[in-house]
Amino acid sequence: EEEKPFPSLDKDEPEHVTWIYQKALARAQEFGISGVTYSLTQGTIKNIIPAIASTNAIIAASCCNEAFKIATNSAPCLGFENNYMMYSGNDSIYTYTFKHEKKDDCPVCGRKARPLEIDPKVTLRELVDSFATRPEAQLKKPSIRAEGKTLYMQFPPGLEEQTRPNLDKTIIELGLIDGQQVVVTDPAFPLEFNFFFKFKEA
Repeated sequence: EEEKPFPSLDKDEPEHVTWIYQKALARAQEFGISGVTYSLTQGTIKNIIPAIASTNAIIAASCCNEAFKIATNSAPCLGFENNYMMYSGNDSIYTYTFKHEKKDDCPVCGRKARPLEIDPKVTLRELVDSFATRPEAQLKKPSIRAEGKTLYMQFPPGLEEQTRPNLDKTIIELGLIDGQQVVVTDPAFPLEFNFFFKFKEA
């Protein structure tokens, strides 16, 4: 403690971990102990190894519990009414099961188009810019296309140049109607966002 060159140990600071490793290595060499490495030192001070072992034990116990329920039919097993188990052991042991359900309009796993309320008199540029602030999207460089037509594409540069004139046209001028389904993509997301227009009444 007196030799420590820092006031408090930061387990994520490489300089601190290196200092502990060097001290551990010196002591290991003094007593003829082999196998002391930087990664083992880091695992020890961050309790990585006990955490992995205890996590494996919890998963194994849960699997055995499910196998027992299936073999004896003593209780409903996961996969029927409840299909998800959560375990929390930060402060104490707490676990419960619940039914995981799919959200129909989830942008990741759902294909259902979500309503997009807009003024039909806005320009495509205003619509594209609005995706950055919409809570259901938050897209920085969106490209948008409708059925049978490409409205605006950010990439590649050649296609961006061809579709750029559409940015100054209104939704009505582009021939889009109430209920029109559009697909929006963004290079930051490996998925498509499906929307349908819901025109605001004047």
